[in-house]
Amino acid sequence: MTTTSTTPQVQDLTNGVDVNQLMNVIGSIEADTGFARFQWRANNQWIDGELSRSEIKGFYAGNEEDTTRKEAFTLEADEPPIACGQNRAPNAMEYLLHALAACLTGTLVNHAAVRGVEIEAVNSSYTGDMDVRGLFGLSEEVRKGFSKVTVNMRVKSEASVEELTEMALFSPVYDVISNSLPVEFNLTAC
Repeated sequence: MTTTSTTPQVQDLTNGVDVNQLMNVIGSIEADTGFARFQWRANNQWIDGELSRSEIKGFYAGNEEDTTRKEAFTLEADEPPIACGQNRAPNAMEYLLHALAACLTGTLVNHAAVRGVEIEAVNSSYTGDMDVRGLFGLSEEVRKGFSKVTVNMRVKSEASVEELTEMALFSPVYDVISNSLPVEFNLTAC
């Protein structure tokens, strides 16, 4: 009679994060910096008026094309009536605030988990100030996008405000928003 003994994989969860898995990813990156190269993608199609729809599925990570997503995520964006939309979905600037919120929160929780810092709660609010004269081409002195973004984050933890802030600010979306970056823009007439 053959018996098979299996030892269950023990997850080391801190803040709901599998720290062992995260450390394995970090170890893979330390062993091969190519493992750190990610490419995120979205495809968008205009529907009508201010409504457009994006599909997000494939991405590159860990030295290979990822195939874990069996179906695409679908996101729609519209505008409120004052901006000629029909309020069928959040607008692009609201999605930008959501991306910042999701990234700051996730980054904080992941970094805290690796450091063994317990997080009991995270709540945050985001505002983006915008003067649309830049968008409409009515003033060259006015920026087209947000002139300022304000983040108010409340974190329940034994860690200091300084340590929590340092961990949150590893956020890639925070980096993109708070620093300029090159954007390669190509338009083809068809």
